[in-house]
Amino acid sequence: MKRSLIIGVSLLTLGAAGILSGIAVSPLAAQSVIAQAAAVQTKTFAIENMTCALCPVTVKSAIEGVNGVQSAAIDFDAKTATVVFDSAVATPEAIAAASTDAGYPATAQN
Repeated sequence: MKRSLIIGVSLLTLGAAGILSGIAVSPLAAQSVIAQAAAVQTKTFAIENMTCALCPVTVKSAIEGVNGVQSAAIDFDAKTATVVFDSAVATPEAIAAASTDAGYPATAQN
């Protein structure tokens, strides 16, 4: 009986140590998260030719189709698109080209 109790406590201790070691974040993982956060950018684009309620839907679909784009918010009244993207993957030029190719010329604003 005593032996099984010792084995059980030992296994519990080893299991807890394994769980706690998995929680710790290595410095390399932390650097990776920081680098990813630095690569995320937000840019606003002026969008031409939006004249109806379906235009923003088309622009949003075209922009979000670009690899690296995380989100796009289209403002029909202001004729703009605010885009959050991974600058390591997507470029403002590629985003503007996608909108332009869909029939809505886009220009990155400063």
